[in-house]
This record gives sequence, C-alpha cells and structure tokens, in this order.
Amino acid sequence: MPEEGIELRERSSFMTAEELIEIAKVFISQGIKKIRLTGGEPLVKKNAKLVINELGKLPIELSLTTNAILVDQYILDLKKAGVKSVNVSLDTLKEERFNTITKRDYFKKVMSNIQLLIQENFKVKINVVLIKNVNDDEIVDFVNWSKNKPIELRFIEFMPFDGNQWNWDKKVSYKEILNTIKKELGDKSFKKIEDHPNDTAKNFQLKNATGSFGIISSVTNPFCDTCNRIRLTADGKIKNCLFSNKEIDLLTAHRKNLPLIPLIKESIYNKKKQHAGIKSFEKTNPNELKNRSMISIGG
Repeated sequence: MPEEGIELRERSSFMTAEELIEIAKVFISQGIKKIRLTGGEPLVKKNAKLVINELGKLPIELSLTTNAILVDQYILDLKKAGVKSVNVSLDTLKEERFNTITKRDYFKKVMSNIQLLIQENFKVKINVVLIKNVNDDEIVDFVNWSKNKPIELRFIEFMPFDGNQWNWDKKVSYKEILNTIKKELGDKSFKKIEDHPNDTAKNFQLKNATGSFGIISSVTNPFCDTCNRIRLTADGKIKNCLFSNKEIDLLTAHRKNLPLIPLIKESIYNKKKQHAGIKSFEKTNPNELKNRSMISIGG
C-alpha cells in the first residue's frame, strides 16, 4: 500500500462474488486450468469464503497468494475447495523490520500461520520482494531458512508500480542474488534443480535441504517467452502483462450481456513479446511508467 494511500472507488466498480464466478467460467471454457486468488490481500474480501468455495467446485486447480494474517480463519475452506498450494508474501525475517515495512504488528501471527500451513500439509511458497538497502542483507538468512523447512522461497525482483518509488538502482538482480549466496555459503553449497513448465522462477536447493529457493527475475532476466498467465483484476479488467497499463474491460461487457470471449482473445493476441513493450527498464524514467499499484489491481 502506498504511504499516501489510494483513491477509494465505489463498490459497484468491482466484481461481485457472483460476477467473479461467472467470468471465471468463461475463462475455463477457453482452456484455463488454474486460478490463483491474489491481490492486494484476497482474504480481506467480505465474501472471500464464498468465492473460495464456489471456485473450488469448478474443474480447475485453485491456489492463493496471501499475507497470511487471516489464513488460520480459512484453513477449512481452503481444504474443502481443494487448495493445495499457498503463496505467502513475506519480505523480512526480522520482526522490527517487518513492522516498519508493513506498518503493522503482525509478524508473530504471520510466522505462526506459515507454520500452520506447513502442519496442515499445504505446499507453502514464500514470496520475498528484494529491495536494495532495505532487505537484501537477509538473502542468506532466507536461504538458510529453507534448509530445514519444507518451503519454496522465491526472491522477486522489485518491479515498478504506481506509488512504490521504484527505480533501477533499487533492484537486486538474479546475478547479485546468486553471487551473494555463493560468497556467503560457497559455490558448492547449492545446486540447480528442475524448473516446472512455464515456471516463473529459476529454482535451486541447498545440499541436503528440506526446502528450496528460486529467483523470479521479472526485470533483469525475464521469462516472457514462456509466460502463460493472464490477470483478471478486481474491477473486472484483463491485464495481459503486469507491466502493461492497457486493460480490457470485461465487467462492463458482462453487465451488458455482451460476449466476453472476443475480448479475452483480443487481449491475449495483443500481448507484447516482452515487458508489455518496454524495451529497457534501465533506460526508462520511472515517472513515465504509469501502472497502477498492486493494491488497486487485485485479481
């Protein structure tokens, strides 16, 4: 959440739970096999349980990205819906730093809920957005955490969105992350492991570790050529790339009983080869990258 907050909109501009399910069914009819609830924080949605339960009835793999603060209240619903994998956003292992970054005192709750997810046999992935001189001194701490915990750590390069004060110098690159681990733990302390098809992360594992770690290098070493993702935002628009500020409005069309499939195909067929057509982040003025904040994207 940007420090200055965001402009609030009328509730009618967002999908209702029923509209979300109806639009999801259109995507499934076109071959979508996996749906991830993300955000912002999806579990703060008033009728999140209804959404989880109804999506769980559909012929798709359902997963979730969350800050884990409320996850203990949804364990039974997630299990009932067949959710097997949960991504948790966590940018630090230090409580004081967590409170500074999030401006909330929920560190113990988050760590407790991560352990709960592990105990309940969910596949737990930890998303760590690295920012230079903010939390990049914790890279090795996170990697060591994966040694005895059955978690998949994913270091994510800092990406440009409105309100997050991004610039090129704040990113911690794929190469820098690996060099830090090699310097602290040694070249032979970890190995490359197999990536899954269309995986966003390049994955590694410490020797004899229970868990693993990966790097999602969206900015410096992108995976655009294998990307098979599309986002339906909380207000019912398609973003065919997170870096794109061009969106197609499905919700308005749906409310007018207009066909959605042509609009979905239009978005997918017009997807740029890489980074929504941005040729170089290094040479781009951050003020020219107009892309609404993640908290206002949802999806």
